[in-house]
This record gives sequence, C-alpha cells and structure tokens, in this order.
Amino acid sequence: MRNHPFIRARMPDPDVSARIIAKDLVLHLLRLRAARAGVDLSRHEDESLYDLACMGSVQGISMPQKDQRRVNRRASRLHDRVLRESGVGHLDKQDRERLSPLKDGVSLARISDEHQADVLAATLHEEMPWMAPATEHAWNAMRRSVREGHPGFRLPPVIFDGPPGIGKTHWARRLGELIGAGSLVIDATSEGGSFAVVGSQRGWSSARPGRVFEFVLERLSGNPLVVVDEVEKAGDVRSSSGHSHALAPALLPLLEPVTAADWSCPYFRVRCDMSWISWILLSNNLAPLPEPLISR
Repeated sequence: MRNHPFIRARMPDPDVSARIIAKDLVLHLLRLRAARAGVDLSRHEDESLYDLACMGSVQGISMPQKDQRRVNRRASRLHDRVLRESGVGHLDKQDRERLSPLKDGVSLARISDEHQADVLAATLHEEMPWMAPATEHAWNAMRRSVREGHPGFRLPPVIFDGPPGIGKTHWARRLGELIGAGSLVIDATSEGGSFAVVGSQRGWSSARPGRVFEFVLERLSGNPLVVVDEVEKAGDVRSSSGHSHALAPALLPLLEPVTAADWSCPYFRVRCDMSWISWILLSNNLAPLPEPLISR
C-alpha cells in the first residue's frame, strides 16, 4: 500500500493551469451577475457559456474585456501561489509530471511478525550457510523491526568485508527479494563518484538524478536495499573547478536516519525521506575506507 510520504512537497494537479482557474472564475462571475439580473443560464453547458463570455456577453449579461483581463491576472497569481507553496514550483511542468507518481507516497516492505523474520532468516541460511554472520545481522534487524513496530524494514548500515567471489552481492539481492523491497547494486569501481548515488546538480552536461532516487521513483518502493559493491575502490572525482565529488562523503548523510529523513535531491531540488533505505557496503579490504564511513 502506497501511503508513506517520500517527497516533502504537495504535488499540484498537473491538469490545473492558470487558464483552467481563469475559466472557473469567469463562469463564477458570470453566474453571479446572471443571478442578480434574474437571468437563467442553466441551459448552457460550461464550455459554450465560457466561449460566449469571452465574446463579451451572454443573454445581455456583460463580460467586458477589462474584467476578463483582471480575472486572468488573478488566476495567474493563484496558480503561481499554488506552485510556490507546493514545494515544486521551481520545476518545469515536465519535471513535475515526472515526479507525479510520488504524490500518493511510496510503499514500505515490512516484516509482519517474528515468525516471518525467522522463516526469512532460515531461508537465507539454508541457501547460503557460509554467510551466517550476515544472515544473523539481518535476522536481528528483522526481529527488532517487529518488536519496535516499524512501518517498514530497514537494515542498519553495514559493511560486509570478505574476499571476492563468496556471494556477498547475491546474498544482498536475495535479502531484498525475500523482504519484497527490491535491491539496487552500484559498482563503485565503474561509478566511483557521488553522481551514481546522489545525482548531480543541473548545469552539468550529464546532469541527472541519482540512481537511488530513480529506483524509488520507478518502483515506488521506499525502502530498497542499496548495495555498493567494492566500496573501497571508489575514487575521488573532481570537477574542472576542483570540487570533490567523492562517494564516501556523499554517503554519510544518507547513512544517518535523521539527516536521511530530510535529504535534498541535488537534481530536482526537493527534500525527500531516504531514511528507510538499507545500505549494504561490500568490501574486499577495509584499509582504504575513511574512518567516518566505517564508524557509521
């Protein structure tokens, strides 16, 4: 059920424009004048009534151009105010339509009871017994989610360190599948900058939202498992002006539930709740990782 707010904005009705507001105002004004004059307009459909009003009069009821211009100015101000107060007024119509699927919120996959947690953990352990420490970590998180009455499941941020080829990525994908939240794998060796995770600000030739935001928008799942593979190999990407876009610093606010709950997408410039996303960082060697990332 999609009921968890993701973006901190009220999505305006894409079908409501300044022209539609102006039309409603014109019809309202026309009917007020008709009522005062004792004129019955009930035989007219709204469309034909509006067309006649734009021509200047209906059954002797005057609607001069100056009144229509006043109505249009007021409608434009009302529409601008709706957009401004919505939190997405800075976006063009195309971007607002792109975000419109989020207006009803997103779904959060949850663990219904401790029995389900036990069954899921047992399934994971049976399929990959060599990943027992990781499965126990997830099992404890699932049972804690039930005991504390969380609306959705969230695995606390974790780094799984181990040699390549033991199935860390497969384990994470399987956990997302069993829980029903889905999973997204980001390869830090090929997407070493922060752009893949958080996106980039407009102005860059390749500007786009981050893959995590896009995943939520596409699946309408608010708590997927995001797997960053070989995180220790993420380099420090720098712009031509010398600004760093390294992956690790970009991850830090997303790993903290408080800051993730009010995270700002640099591409759309809207605030959203990323606090239910589960972060699984996979490493073959902890040594290169910065201490702030390990401490999270």
